[in-house]
Amino acid sequence: MSDPNTSLAQLRIDRTQRADSSPSGQRALVIIAVILLLGFSVWWLARPIPAVVRTTEASASSASSAASSSGPRTLLNASGYVTPRREATVSSKVTGKVVEVLIEEGMKVDVGQVLARIDSLNVESNLRLTEAQLQAARLSLDETTVRVEETEREFRRRTTLAENRIATQADLDRAEADVKSLRARLGKQRADVVVAEREVEVWKQQVEDTVIRAPFAGVVTIKNAQPGEMISPMSAGGGFTRTGICTLVDMSSLEVEVDVNESFINRVTAGQPVEATLDSYPDWKIPSKVIAIIPTADRQKATVKVRVGFEKLDPRILPQMGVKVAFHGSGESISTQSADVTVPRSAVRQDGGRDIVWAVREGRVERRAVTVGRTQGDETTITAGLVSGERVVVQGGENLKDGGKITEAKQ
Repeated sequence: MSDPNTSLAQLRIDRTQRADSSPSGQRALVIIAVILLLGFSVWWLARPIPAVVRTTEASASSASSAASSSGPRTLLNASGYVTPRREATVSSKVTGKVVEVLIEEGMKVDVGQVLARIDSLNVESNLRLTEAQLQAARLSLDETTVRVEETEREFRRRTTLAENRIATQADLDRAEADVKSLRARLGKQRADVVVAEREVEVWKQQVEDTVIRAPFAGVVTIKNAQPGEMISPMSAGGGFTRTGICTLVDMSSLEVEVDVNESFINRVTAGQPVEATLDSYPDWKIPSKVIAIIPTADRQKATVKVRVGFEKLDPRILPQMGVKVAFHGSGESISTQSADVTVPRSAVRQDGGRDIVWAVREGRVERRAVTVGRTQGDETTITAGLVSGERVVVQGGENLKDGGKITEAKQ
């Protein structure tokens, strides 16, 4: 019978081995905890921290409160430039010296109108030479035609004499060979005449290429060359060779190109009504609409290009003019009345030589190019680029970025 003390000793838990392994297990847990803590610390420090700013609401000025209350709802504001859809630097097809320039800046030209001429003396000399060669080829062809007719008559006579046994077979064969030889010469000379005619056409085209014509109707904006200068369709000859005569712009193709931040491109649709305001005429509201949204983004600027077309063109609209656009809700009419708003003077900032404000929408800021009317005391009147009711940053906007998150400080 077994000893009860021995059985109890077998059931006793040995804590010696567990005590020996406990420090290593605790050490592993400590290392894991430290790694997690470090990872969380790195994430916490690297997370984007919304800028804390103080904002205020833009209010309608007393002179335009009535117009603002009935005006269309603005979804987005942006700025861009007037650009021609059809613009070309008119050059020549050949390299040569300019002998005559028939245009000046601001001149209207029609399609096909002569703009300039290049020295064509050598080309015209080659044209006269090929015309003379063509004439000589035609005379040789006439002579050979007469000879062929003569040998054919001789061959017929020899055939009759051979039938009457007056001429020999050798005479008949010789007459036949003469006919075939002259017929072959006649065919070659006819081909020579065709070649000469093609050469004349080539040189006539080269003479025509020395006359530079307008490819489309438009207005000359830049005159690039003067008589006596060399011109070439390629960049040859260094700085002493021009590559174009003038820059021609089709004024009927003017439109606006706007870069919209990709965070707000979902507010823009094709055909959407737009109100455009030229920097040169801040009180002139131009009804426009979205033509197209270019289906690609600029990853460096994080923007998408939008084409805006004018409802009606005006002579005051010129290429490369600065313009501000306000995108309105679809189906809303564009008001031509002024909708000035008033903001604190601290809300208006300078960026790239232009007046801007930081507008707040859904916890993010938008860079708005605005037109400043007048400043009186601590208040500034905005005549374009901002509508009443929008919130703008008045403090803490030193390091803001377009589309960046912000936190509004409590008043």
